Amino acid sequence: MPEGRVGTPDIYADLQRRLLTNGFAPGGRLMPSTLSQEYGCSANTVRDVLLQLSQVGLVDFAIQRGFRARQVSRARLADIARFRTILEQEGAVRSQAAGGLPWEARLTAAHHSLRHIESQIARAPAAAPFLDLWSDAEHDFHETLISECRLPPLIETFNAVYLQFRQQMTGVTETFSPGYFHPIIDEHQAILDAALSGDSGALRAAIAAHLERHL
Repeated sequence: MPEGRVGTPDIYADLQRRLLTNGFAPGGRLMPSTLSQEYGCSANTVRDVLLQLSQVGLVDFAIQRGFRARQVSRARLADIARFRTILEQEGAVRSQAAGGLPWEARLTAAHHSLRHIESQIARAPAAAPFLDLWSDAEHDFHETLISECRLPPLIETFNAVYLQFRQQMTGVTETFSPGYFHPIIDEHQAILDAALSGDSGALRAAIAAHLERHL
């Protein structure tokens, strides 16, 4: 729990982290008055942050019910995975066509960081200590993959959908053992190889294969 008074960006970041890592029960109430005591701020500040989080789909808000952590289900995870596949395929293929060497270099660097973390997880007795670090690196890789699509609304939508995907996946996955990451390492390598090959069909297929387990 946070100690002392913290600023609004820190509150947003911490609540987002908790929502993405099962820090709140799915469907559970999020009380601004209670959370404000944890963060040493006003209830209005927490309410504003929760409204922002509702705009990216991590929090449900209704006038009569207040704020609640988003419910999770395998059906919703599958729907989000389908939508994410469509967005990521289109953004990646457009970036492949327009990004050039600078994009390839940034994507390769992002994958290098991700691969290092995933390799450490695969050798570790438990994955839990690495999950936050892995989640950030994985998002960076996939965001870099679509970063040169020249469609800002697509990138904005993808980032919100990615967060919802992560929330749903964490909520329905019973365990993240090191073995869970072995196929993911190969899938990320396949996406990188396809992106650098210039073959848009292979890139679409690699992205679809990466997400199909959630369908």
